[in-house]
Amino acid sequence: MAMESQPKWEAKVRKKLNKHKEEEVWPFLEDFCSFNKWLPSIDTCYKVEGVEGRPGLVRYCAATLPPPKDGAGGGETIKWCHEKLLAVDPIKKCLSYEVLDNNMGFKSYKSTMEVLPSMESDDDQKCCLIEWSILADPIEGLRFEDMVAYLDSSLQGMIENIERELENK
Repeated sequence: MAMESQPKWEAKVRKKLNKHKEEEVWPFLEDFCSFNKWLPSIDTCYKVEGVEGRPGLVRYCAATLPPPKDGAGGGETIKWCHEKLLAVDPIKKCLSYEVLDNNMGFKSYKSTMEVLPSMESDDDQKCCLIEWSILADPIEGLRFEDMVAYLDSSLQGMIENIERELENK
């Protein structure tokens, strides 16, 4: 009996940065190995191999358990992945990457992040959007809606962290 293949998950989320242009925001995404500074659920991100800013660069990202209040134990890595930069375009302000190996259930995962101008009104001269899109095989034990909700909340946290950093400059 042949196993029925499920269609790939395809999702896209967008969030607006209210006081900053694309040129101010792009450097945060362009620095592929600083994801831990902006994405709230990731606390470790570093280069494994390759050249910074060039396709082929591989990064390691991980989330760890915080240590308990009594200080005993904690700090164990609970989720990790190796991701490879596939393309980076500073003119279009976008990058694409794929998950190579991980312990989160991804079999195939490709993602694109892009900084876009906000076209909602004339007042949006100092605004922009970040768009995060994915194409992935379904993940066992996870519903598509939950994956989209995770992307949406992660991007909201990323926006808040980038805005806070830009306000402090």
